[in-house]
Amino acid sequence: MPNPHTSDVLIIGSGAAGLTAALNLADRFRVTVLAKGGLAEGSTAWAQGGIAAVLEPGDTFDSHIEDTMIAGAGLNDRKTVEFVVENAPRAIERLIELGVPFNKEGGDLHLTREGGHSHRRIVHVNDATGWAVQEALLHAAQAHANITLVPDMVVVDLATSKHEERYSGAGNVWGVYAVNRATGRVELFTANATILATGGAGRTYLFSTAPRGATGDGIAMAWRAGCRISNMEMMQFHPTCLYNLEVKNFLITEAVRGEGGQLKIPETGYRFMPDFDPRAELAPRDVVARAIDHEIKRLGLDYVHLDISHMGAEFVTHHFPTIYEKLKGLGIDMTKEPIPVVPAQHYTCGGIVIDLDGRTDLPHLYAAGECTESGLHGANRLASNSLLECFVFGEACARHINTHWDDLPPPPAIRPWDESRVTDSDEEVVIKQNWTEIRRFMWNYVGIVRTTKRLERAAHRIKLLTGEVEDYYGHFRVTPDLIELRNLLQTSDLIVRSALHRHESRGLHYTLDYPETLPVAVDTVLVP
Repeated sequence: MPNPHTSDVLIIGSGAAGLTAALNLADRFRVTVLAKGGLAEGSTAWAQGGIAAVLEPGDTFDSHIEDTMIAGAGLNDRKTVEFVVENAPRAIERLIELGVPFNKEGGDLHLTREGGHSHRRIVHVNDATGWAVQEALLHAAQAHANITLVPDMVVVDLATSKHEERYSGAGNVWGVYAVNRATGRVELFTANATILATGGAGRTYLFSTAPRGATGDGIAMAWRAGCRISNMEMMQFHPTCLYNLEVKNFLITEAVRGEGGQLKIPETGYRFMPDFDPRAELAPRDVVARAIDHEIKRLGLDYVHLDISHMGAEFVTHHFPTIYEKLKGLGIDMTKEPIPVVPAQHYTCGGIVIDLDGRTDLPHLYAAGECTESGLHGANRLASNSLLECFVFGEACARHINTHWDDLPPPPAIRPWDESRVTDSDEEVVIKQNWTEIRRFMWNYVGIVRTTKRLERAAHRIKLLTGEVEDYYGHFRVTPDLIELRNLLQTSDLIVRSALHRHESRGLHYTLDYPETLPVAVDTVLVP
């Protein structure tokens, strides 16, 4: 078995973006893929809805591009949108070749419709598309002799030119330092090229549909190494997360509204979305999330109802078997009664600045998927464009590495991790306390509706906590929990700084102090 510590290409993250890149590189190169936990524990497996692509007669690339630009409130980069949309049908073909069993109807792919889309263009596997995609990609990666998959490796930081045995300020990225969960020791992984596919930063918030590991790791470590970060204020809140005190983070997919589900006030059964937008439940997510937030705050509710029972039992169980079974286990029969829902953080639209080849600002470092700001999503992600971005940019990174391999020399000698001046922590409670505090004040002060005063309060708390965490990090041996806390805090800082910088309301960033949208859309770009 090849040594995973030295490879041609190192990929951080075993979701859709990371595995797509790996599979596109492995015929020529030795690839190591590091996963933070289990190989299928990332966000990809959680995606219920599907993948958007122009496949229906009468639908056009121009229409998909326009829908994406409208949802993104004009902040998207049109070239990027065109690039992703035009590559979508081919991405679906490749997934079919890998054995993803997309739903069919009369021999053709069954297409569903979601909020913000003007046509039916969502290919899906029932209501558990992400799991089917993750399974197919993982199966193919495990079968490839040139791909080494290493679970339970928590990356601390990028190994750059400053870690070379002969110190250099060149800024090249040569790999990563990562904590092995089994041993607790930090190991060095080096490669000619490194790809960050680490997912988003949802766990900076108290309520999130993101998996436990979505702590903004790639974004934070890229920022510390010298990459620009863009549009971090654009945090998408999914309008409909199940409200249940026993079960956290269960998402009720957009497609429930796409197929006729209606949002209602629990006490009266009043359908309120037509009061907020002519598209009603099919309005983009930011509009729907703000409407629900408004009604919850106005009436002092814990949740609102999402009701699709009027569509009939057979229709509901056929379209949403996974959700139906999950809810039934919790005592809710969605064929007969409404589902209690609340908004929850769902997707990180900002991130590491990349170009159309997936290149970051640092030599030898690429990035793909939710940890990036490619220009696709703008101020709000259109439903089912997220998995699509992973496939298109995972492949783009691989293509550029393939084409420019001669410009990617092997890494020089890198210093091993030095923990000679630290001890084991005797105060683990500090980590738990700070983690809880960050998530709570981010939810209260930097949520769906913002004000300058709330953002300044959050900034003040972050400043105090940063001093505490840096002191802790400097004195104690790193642990997975400490790494995540440090990244959560760094990511929260980037979100708050970006939000304070934007003096308008656009897409997902809505502030009572600047309710108007400025005539020209400008990215918020933070430079280290």
